[in-house]
Amino acid sequence: MSIDLLVHGGDVLTVDDAGTVVREGAVAIHDGAILAVGPADELGGRYTAAEEIDAAGCLVLPGLINAHTHLAMTLLRGRADDVTLQGFLERVLTWEAELLAPENVAAAVRLAVAESLRAGVTSALDMYWFHEAAERAAREAGWRLHTGPTFMDVPGPPDGIAYEERLGWARRDLEARGPARPGHRPVVFAHSTYTLSPGQLTEVFALAREFGALVHIHAAENATEVATVEVRHGKRPVELLDSLGLLGPDVLLAHAVDLTGPEIAALARSGTAVAHCPVSNLKLGCGIAPVPRLLSAGVTVGLGTDGAVSSNSLDVLGAVRQAALVHKAAGDPTAVGAEQAVRMATIEGARALGLGDRLGSLEAGKRADLIVLDLDAPHLRPRHDPWSTLAYAAHPSDVRDTVVDGRVLMRDRGLTTVDERAVIADLEALL
Repeated sequence: MSIDLLVHGGDVLTVDDAGTVVREGAVAIHDGAILAVGPADELGGRYTAAEEIDAAGCLVLPGLINAHTHLAMTLLRGRADDVTLQGFLERVLTWEAELLAPENVAAAVRLAVAESLRAGVTSALDMYWFHEAAERAAREAGWRLHTGPTFMDVPGPPDGIAYEERLGWARRDLEARGPARPGHRPVVFAHSTYTLSPGQLTEVFALAREFGALVHIHAAENATEVATVEVRHGKRPVELLDSLGLLGPDVLLAHAVDLTGPEIAALARSGTAVAHCPVSNLKLGCGIAPVPRLLSAGVTVGLGTDGAVSSNSLDVLGAVRQAALVHKAAGDPTAVGAEQAVRMATIEGARALGLGDRLGSLEAGKRADLIVLDLDAPHLRPRHDPWSTLAYAAHPSDVRDTVVDGRVLMRDRGLTTVDERAVIADLEALL
């Protein structure tokens, strides 16, 4: 049988439920989907591929999923360091009002896509303004971007569309999308419980649910945010969302750092997921999300980088390492293990987006998003345990090849759909 692409010869870490590793394995790909995963000798005899990737001596694994980010904030990298969350927001909101326009967002997203491809990130959930420009930039590169309309009432949104007009604008956006492409779903972003009123939150969630969209919202990022919402509404952010009947399996909370036991129980009961952003949370002094307690309660937890202005990079492998390490600080070295941290960046991230049946593991029928990690380096030898290698030793520079939807977007560390020099020059011209 003729197929589009065969990735062969490396050890394949499938990240399926059993944690299967196929030594000297292969992944057969056609029409953007995975046809089969198995021994390289077997699949090489079964399929004739138009294109091949020789992964001998490498580790093949699912592409990493960035479950919470603001891609165009690459514009502001290095401009808001060593400040509190609230001080950070004050600065960023001022700069956004000055800098943001569709062409600037597109330029910043092109840079973010290049950085992400080099880091083995094959898809991201991007909450930001002028999402149409971001989608165009990602589509041009062949990269998987999950985005959509964002709602924030106070202060007013940088795109100038007031809340009163925004519901209609978002409805038209969702209607125009039609059926979701494979490996995608519609998304609506509600910024937070401190920038939208309870009534507005209810309206935004209702609109999203009318279209079967994922709802993504910042919640309980730090104690100051929680206190602000509690003074204003008499309830903590997660309590407020729960009291309004807004939690559910179609909801993904960003951060969820400051949580009580009853709030964790509410997330578990409702099926609400969490995007853990350990690097950003530490850098802004927000605290450490109670991820071990969330996992014990059965809450789905993915990993995010947040924006490049609060974490300074879009390095999901770095988030994996931080997630595997930071929770050990309480004295339990088993709190979040290497395998769990890697799963949070792959299959659990996909499940958090409601796309666990399409993304996040290398299994027949899923979309062909994968990366090849070059193990030919001193810091990656000996090769005892692939989970450990990924969580504690690997770096973005170890990623050699990146495939999205069956299309090779980076081969031998060279990007195939993005002109990096032009992208960098375009961004520098804006600053």
